[in-house]
Amino acid sequence: MKTTPNTKTEITFEDFKTEVLNDYKVAVTSRECSLLGRREVLTGKAKFGIFGDGKEIPQIAWAKAFRNGDFRSGYYRDQTFMMAIGELTIEQFFAGLYANTDIKDEPMSAGRQMGGHFATHSLDENGQWKNLTEQKNSSSDISPTAGQMPRLLGLAQASKIYRDVDGIDTTKFSKKGNEIAWGTIGNASTSEGLFFETINAAGVLQVPMVISIWDDQYGISVHARHQTTKENISEILKGFQREGDLKGYEIFRVDGWNYPELMDTYQRAAKISRTEHVPVMIHVQELTQPQGHSTSGSHERYKDKDRLKWEAEYDCNVQMRHWMIANNIATDEELTALERRIKKEVREGKKAAWAACINPILAERKEALSLLEQLAASSSNGVFITKLKNELESFDEPLRRNILTATRKALRYVVSESSAEKTALQNWVTNYINTIQPKYSSHLYSESPQSALNQSEVPPTYDANAEEVDGRVVLRENFDAIFNNYPESLIFGEDAGYIGDVNQGLEGLQEKHGALRVSDTGIREATIIGQGIGMAMRGLRPIAEIQYLDYIMYALQIMSDDLATVQYRTKGRQKAPLIVRTRGHRLEGIWHSGSQMGGVLNLIRGIHVLVPRNMTKAAGFYNTLLDSDEPALVVECLNGYRLKEKLPNNIGEFKTPIGVVETIRAGEDITLVSYGSTLRLVEKAAKELQVVGIDAEIIDVQSLLPFDLNHDIVKSIAKTNRVMVIDEDVKGGASAYILNEILNTQGAFQYLDSSPITLAAKPHRPAYGTDGDYFSKPSAEDIFEAIYEVMHEVSPSDYPKLR
Repeated sequence: MKTTPNTKTEITFEDFKTEVLNDYKVAVTSRECSLLGRREVLTGKAKFGIFGDGKEIPQIAWAKAFRNGDFRSGYYRDQTFMMAIGELTIEQFFAGLYANTDIKDEPMSAGRQMGGHFATHSLDENGQWKNLTEQKNSSSDISPTAGQMPRLLGLAQASKIYRDVDGIDTTKFSKKGNEIAWGTIGNASTSEGLFFETINAAGVLQVPMVISIWDDQYGISVHARHQTTKENISEILKGFQREGDLKGYEIFRVDGWNYPELMDTYQRAAKISRTEHVPVMIHVQELTQPQGHSTSGSHERYKDKDRLKWEAEYDCNVQMRHWMIANNIATDEELTALERRIKKEVREGKKAAWAACINPILAERKEALSLLEQLAASSSNGVFITKLKNELESFDEPLRRNILTATRKALRYVVSESSAEKTALQNWVTNYINTIQPKYSSHLYSESPQSALNQSEVPPTYDANAEEVDGRVVLRENFDAIFNNYPESLIFGEDAGYIGDVNQGLEGLQEKHGALRVSDTGIREATIIGQGIGMAMRGLRPIAEIQYLDYIMYALQIMSDDLATVQYRTKGRQKAPLIVRTRGHRLEGIWHSGSQMGGVLNLIRGIHVLVPRNMTKAAGFYNTLLDSDEPALVVECLNGYRLKEKLPNNIGEFKTPIGVVETIRAGEDITLVSYGSTLRLVEKAAKELQVVGIDAEIIDVQSLLPFDLNHDIVKSIAKTNRVMVIDEDVKGGASAYILNEILNTQGAFQYLDSSPITLAAKPHRPAYGTDGDYFSKPSAEDIFEAIYEVMHEVSPSDYPKLR
């Protein structure tokens, strides 16, 4: 299947013919897979189909310019390219369509993504890096349109870092930064803000990135005149064309049906980008989409007869066929015979893929049917169990859902019975779920030895006369140690470089470590995250700084859809251990002191969410994360940079454990749970409560995702019998999440003598000013009175009502 370019400087005409015929074979094979794939969806074997028909020839040209070590960041039309580089077989194509959960049969995602979403394996089965320079690489696709663009920027920037930063072990990741990051996007999706943000950033950074825009004039059913000014994306972006000393892009336009021009264009684009580290844009025009957007509809509904006629004539495969005949590369008869052989190969590959998918399920059903038959024979409700068995047996192509539905329902009929057959079925169902569930649920987080949860705590240690410094100094000194200890580490963000970040946590570090390792970026949060994802996927250890927690909303989609799902959607075969650094919690004003934690917690499962109460704890988290292989969001306390902390003597070595709470004040009457800046108010209220005889225990959550893995909070509640969660997020946000973990995961309800309470912020954004903060988020007085009210209910005589 693989199309291998002939690298000899001079080749014979016979060699040339062989290479061209092989290219055509790949194109026809891909097209036949698309055609047969659509039929598989329409007949019900597959759920949904979205294919790359109409883009075959330009993708073959692209594949010839793609080298080992290069990376792809594309979208769901690139199947021909994957076939051409030898990373997608016919059987694997259909395994993806059928959602085969065996990663050996379906290496792209083990059935977790719909077909058309492609990936190569950067990690082995133990989660360890493979040598990426010895293989052709594809970062795992996501469906959101233009969502692949920010990651593309980081994949390209990694080459720049590897070429220009000394001291990094590049053995498995780069050969002198000569790798190109290749991106693809549909013309309609260039209307997305993520596209424009990435294009601008790549032009500024001057990274080796080649972006192919597949232009078939439609975005689903919507014509380009409704999508793009002048109906031409390269026309409106021609201001990015580099000129003289003005850096920018090299921009090419080429017709997607013109085989020789496509070959020439991609070779020229690769040479420029690879050697000069210049971004290149290739606008591939006059493409077709023979089957429309997807299996959800027909393109005859929105294309007129003239357009359909033109597409039939200028189909890239048809045009290549004409060109081959006209240039005596093959005859019509030879090509017809080749096409017939390919149709047969695709049909046989489809059958093999279906057999590989269905046979294990048939074997599982056979076991279930035998158990159901035995249970029916031994039960007084055998007639009902037999009906379930017969229904399960009637499925020609059963799903695992059908197997579990029948067996679990059968157990309802014998709930009051006792028999060996019942026990056998109970055990089988439990074992079956335990075996099958990981096929759909594993690898949300790392399962390698480098998992963040495997990192042991290393407490900070202090000299007897340890200096008290601003919290920012602890961070600064720790980042300095990080950059010395980890040559592959770097940090970037708005104001992070020259001035050392807005709170001076990076003061002087750009001058010391260089502008490539401590760097400023434009105001473009989504692509800051994208830079980090791409570089982390290529073995670097980036720290992407989002200036304020409020601004993370710009990047939340990329964090949620891309970063959080990398391990999951590749079943542990790719990773992006990006650290996202931000600062938040209480300051003053709507846009600088929001607390979006409820949304963040629900949208970025797969990323650790860490909320240190001071800068020493934050520094410890960075040290822990850099010894792990997982992504995380670290939210520093915005009002803590100037507060005094002792300077540890083991800077760069101490580690804050992830998923572990800390009791910062022991007490007997009530357990108070909080995190971040609010803890200081909780501590103040607790001291004041002590005066009136209320002894509060205070627990710092420290880590929201994961949450209290040792279940230490429930141990505290077992002692105090009361709990209050204090949070600056709105009601129903992080406080609700925390309380759910305490009550439902840890089972604390049985120990409670009083109703569990949450104290959260008002439902509006915080108003500006000190009074704005006081009346928008919980104050020390609010906390005092809420706790006092709980104790008033316990003993009104000891704690008379305050007001």
